[in-house]
Amino acid sequence: MSCNFRLIAGLGNPTPQYARTRHNAGFWVLDEIAARTGASFSADARTRGAVARIDVQGEAVYLLKPMQFMNRSGGAVAALSRFYRIDCEQILVVHDELDFAPGTLRLKRGGGHGGHNGLRDIIASLGSADFWRLRIGIGHPRERTAVAGYVLTPPGPGDSVLLESAVVRAFGLFPDLVTGKLDRVISEMHTVA
Repeated sequence: MSCNFRLIAGLGNPTPQYARTRHNAGFWVLDEIAARTGASFSADARTRGAVARIDVQGEAVYLLKPMQFMNRSGGAVAALSRFYRIDCEQILVVHDELDFAPGTLRLKRGGGHGGHNGLRDIIASLGSADFWRLRIGIGHPRERTAVAGYVLTPPGPGDSVLLESAVVRAFGLFPDLVTGKLDRVISEMHTVA
């Protein structure tokens, strides 16, 4: 298994009231990567997103935070991938995942949207589901009717610690992710529940 990611899109909602909510876990990871690599985000009119560029082994890797709301994330991802001619399999989308316990990290390629509106819009905009996903477990409220409110509220203290740890671990996996050492990444994720 080998792959080099040229576009890493973190999903979230752009306004300050959502900054610490569970649905913004993708933004948290990209902010961590940018902070630790010295990259800075700037507004990009082409994508209506915030974009940062880092160089990895002489190759440009673009970090993208779509700045429209979650259910409109796809336009930014599609615009950036078209402009830089980035293939679907070179795109990694970082997002929150209800079906995993808080702090769990899992990597996979392809699949459906599982009810996640950001993924649904990206699939529709790209015309393909064949991109990679780094899923960050946020837990589930147990009641289907409570999901919308749950993802749009900050995690409690215990879950916050687990999610902050997951963000740091995601950054630790970043060098292997972008250089295609995905077997090592998956193995590392599975050694931490």
